[in-house]
Amino acid sequence: MTEREQHFMQAAIDLARQGMNAGKGGPFGCVIVKGDEIVGQGCNSVTSSNDPTAHAEVVAIRDACLQLHTHQLTGCELYTSCEPCPMCMGAIYWARPDKVFFAGTRTDASAAGFDDSFIYEEIAAPVGDRKIPLVNLGRPGAVQVFAEWVAKPDKITY
Repeated sequence: MTEREQHFMQAAIDLARQGMNAGKGGPFGCVIVKGDEIVGQGCNSVTSSNDPTAHAEVVAIRDACLQLHTHQLTGCELYTSCEPCPMCMGAIYWARPDKVFFAGTRTDASAAGFDDSFIYEEIAAPVGDRKIPLVNLGRPGAVQVFAEWVAKPDKITY
């Protein structure tokens, strides 16, 4: 790890500690870097915002996209204090940063009471075998909206 990378990882870890000590949520922090500048940051704010999606990575992605006036983070690096959970990995793939650095592992998080194994198992399970039922309903209407999207001449693709 380079000195630069260590600097930004430490910033993510410091955010994790600050957010935890401020009572915002769990011990997770994230910074997004473009060049040598932090363009987005976030700490876990799940309990303070009553938002189960307010994980550090999601908060940081929202912040960086707002600051950069874009919905994609091409040309950026993401530094997070812990291996991203499945939800955060989805957000990361949608945001498209160039690289992700993480400090703690999912095993470390599990030992601290943050166990995502159930989610990993559910994602791998067939739709009909998942614990939360997924019911296909209203498909023709949804397909029609997709057709309208395909035909929309002024759409912004992503």
